[in-house]
Amino acid sequence: MELSNLDLVAFVTFIMSWIGYTNFSRIKARNTPCLAMCLHQHRIHWMKQLLTHDIRVSDAALLANLERNIAFFASTTLLVLAGIIALFSQVAELEKIIATFAFAMEPNELAIQLKLCLLALIFVWAFFQFTWSMRQYNFVNVMVGATPVDSINKHLIAYAHEMATMQDQAGHAYNYGLRAYYFALAAISWFFHPVLLIVASILVVYILYRREFKSKAVQAIQTGQYLLEAYDNELES
Repeated sequence: MELSNLDLVAFVTFIMSWIGYTNFSRIKARNTPCLAMCLHQHRIHWMKQLLTHDIRVSDAALLANLERNIAFFASTTLLVLAGIIALFSQVAELEKIIATFAFAMEPNELAIQLKLCLLALIFVWAFFQFTWSMRQYNFVNVMVGATPVDSINKHLIAYAHEMATMQDQAGHAYNYGLRAYYFALAAISWFFHPVLLIVASILVVYILYRREFKSKAVQAIQTGQYLLEAYDNELES
């Protein structure tokens, strides 16, 4: 036996959970308060404030800190990939280890190799997302460096919105990379039993939904957005 029908069902559930949640969250974020929507408003406010700064050392430091976090995950992803590739030479030993678990299905070398390939592909995808996020933050740095000091000019205000949009794109790529880590953890359960993969995939979707749409962090950021808007209205009046 190589891959059972249950394995195929679990694999399809895993892929559909990942793709389905990605599309669902992108559509729902357009009209529902969530981390992506609320952070976008904060980024716009940040870039508008940047127009008033003659010296932008603090802004550069904040952007550098964001890049460092992403660089950490990008380098970690390469280490994980190296570990997965090393496991291909230890498939027989891995098969023996999995067989010691009472709840695990009977393993075979081909199935283990396919599952390792899935993990490798997930982390390759994560690496591409993290490095693309880093590049986009570099683009933001260039845009910040080119920004004149003028908080009134309508063209520069529109430019601030574009800088916020570029930050959003970098943030989305970072988020996609982190999401790959979540689903990689779910994929590990497939080594033991396909039912575990189905349960883990659904659990990851639930956790992601709660954190992105229903968490206290979302409520705090949304409240902060309202406070910033109230502050801006007071200044204008």
